[in-house]
Amino acid sequence: MGEEAVDADPRDKWMIYHFSLSNPTGPEQGDVARLLRRAADHLEEFGEVQVEDITFNSEPTAGEDDLSLTIYYHRRPRRR
Repeated sequence: MGEEAVDADPRDKWMIYHFSLSNPTGPEQGDVARLLRRAADHLEEFGEVQVEDITFNSEPTAGEDDLSLTIYYHRRPRRR
């Protein structure tokens, strides 16, 4: 039995990547601005990307809130 050819689906042309960040445990763990600056730094390192979604989470702890975020993105096609 041979392999069947699979028709290309236009939805398959996009690859979505993601990364998650949180602040280190300690006195600045609940610093939202610090977390957002770190996320911006990561995005700048990636170069040309299109951000599709950002999720933000805050979990109460005994000290400060444990913050995290996940950024979903795809790489922009290179221009010729």
